[in-house]
Amino acid sequence: MRIAYQGEPGAYSEAAALRFKASADPLPRATFEDVFAAVQEGVATHGILPIENTIGGTIHENYDLLLRHELPIVGEVRLSVVHNLLALEGTTRAILKRVYSHPQGLAQCERFLRTLEGVEIVATYDTAGSAKMIRDGQLRDTGAIASRRAAEVFGLAVLDAGVHDYADNTTRFLIIGRAKSAVASADKTTIVFTVPNDAGALFKALSVFALRDIDLTKLESRPIPDRPFEYLFYADLAATREDLPCARALGHLAEFAPLLRTLGSYPRWQEPDPDPIPD
Repeated sequence: MRIAYQGEPGAYSEAAALRFKASADPLPRATFEDVFAAVQEGVATHGILPIENTIGGTIHENYDLLLRHELPIVGEVRLSVVHNLLALEGTTRAILKRVYSHPQGLAQCERFLRTLEGVEIVATYDTAGSAKMIRDGQLRDTGAIASRRAAEVFGLAVLDAGVHDYADNTTRFLIIGRAKSAVASADKTTIVFTVPNDAGALFKALSVFALRDIDLTKLESRPIPDRPFEYLFYADLAATREDLPCARALGHLAEFAPLLRTLGSYPRWQEPDPDPIPD
C-alpha cells in the first residue's frame, strides 16, 4: 500500500499514514490537490487527508476537495499530535526572530507563541517543511513548530517540547482510495447534501436519520461558491449505506435534497492501545 500525503518526511500526515498501515510506503506530495492526483493517476494506491483537529477545528479545504473529486473515503485514523519548537543546534529562544509552521500547527500552539515576544509568526505549507526550510537555509534566528521526527530528519534541536495549547491534541485523518465497492467492516458513512431554502428544511433533513435511530457524529456546513448564504452540509453517520435503515434514510433525504452524495462508507477508527504514539 502506497499512501500519498501532503508535506515532507516527518509531517504528521506521514505518521498518520504509518499508524493506519505500519507496512505502508508513504509518498510525500506538495499539496492536498497533489494527493488526489497521485491516487487518481495510480502513482499511489491511497491518499491521506487531515480533516479535523481537537484544537484547530476543521480543515475546510479538504472537504471542498472531497466534493470536487470522485475518490471515495475508505478509512480513517486518529493521531495524537505533539508539537515542539525546533531550531538549529546552538539557537536559543533569546535570539529567535521568527517561527515557521503550517497554519494548523500555529493555531494549535497559539498560547505558547504569544509568550515569544517580538517574534514574527510565519505560516508555511507544512510543519516538517518548516524544519526543512530552516535546515536548507541555515536560518539560525528561526524556529519551527513540528514533530520530533522532523527534528531527526532535518538535524534540528528541540528547544521546547509539547508546546501545543491543550494536552489532548488529536487530529483525525481520512483515507481515500480508488475502489468504490463496499468496504468490509464499514460502520460509518460520510455524506454531503444541500436543502431547499425553505423554513425547517434542515430540521426535515436531519429527521430522516433521527426517525431511524441513526446517530450523526459530525455535522459541518460550508458555503456554496457563487450562491451567497447557501450551504453544503457534510455529515458523518454511525451507520453504513449498506444497512437497510441507512439506505432508507438516504433514499428519503434524496426525495427533497437538491444535492445528495455519499463520500464513502468505511470502518470507524479503533485505537490499538490507550497510549498516544511518540511524537
